[in-house]
Amino acid sequence: MDTAERLIESAQQLLWERGYVGTSPKAIQELAGAGQGSMYHHFKGKPDLAATAMRRSAAELRAQADALLDEGDTALARVGTYLLRERDPLRGCRVGRMAMDPDVIASGTLREPVRDTFAWLRERLAGIVADGVASGELRPGIDPRDTAAALAAVVQGGYVLARAAGDREPFDQAVRGALGLLEAASTGHAAPAAPAGQDG
Repeated sequence: MDTAERLIESAQQLLWERGYVGTSPKAIQELAGAGQGSMYHHFKGKPDLAATAMRRSAAELRAQADALLDEGDTALARVGTYLLRERDPLRGCRVGRMAMDPDVIASGTLREPVRDTFAWLRERLAGIVADGVASGELRPGIDPRDTAAALAAVVQGGYVLARAAGDREPFDQAVRGALGLLEAASTGHAAPAAPAGQDG
């Protein structure tokens, strides 16, 4: 692994653990085993390295969520796979954590990967909910965009509740509650999937 890659991975780890304000260039360099000169050879400074690390974390989270949201034959199964995936709620979300940092929110460059990741997630979830409504699996009164925003908020809010309590149970309760509400909105059946190669 080259020096630039070590610096990026170290920044990813420290940003998740400490946030932007709590992550110093010196701490990144020490974790990466890199000198100050090496850091400034590859990056303009802490904001540049942090932005690179945050874009990497956002891309990794997006790829993971995308794969999970493809698992399952129904909208409920796909959303359930995403909500129930193994997480450590006490660590929080490596992308969502950045939204708590005033320096990140004040910087368009640093805020961009956070904003874009959650915009993408809401759109992805909205598409799945819309599919569920179209197939007859979910009741027609369900608003896909509103429901998607609520599902994204359940996960992020669940992290906050768990961290505040020092216990993962509030996160698990939030997820169970969201799934229960979705199941209550279910019609109990879904139209069969269209055969491969056909629109449905």
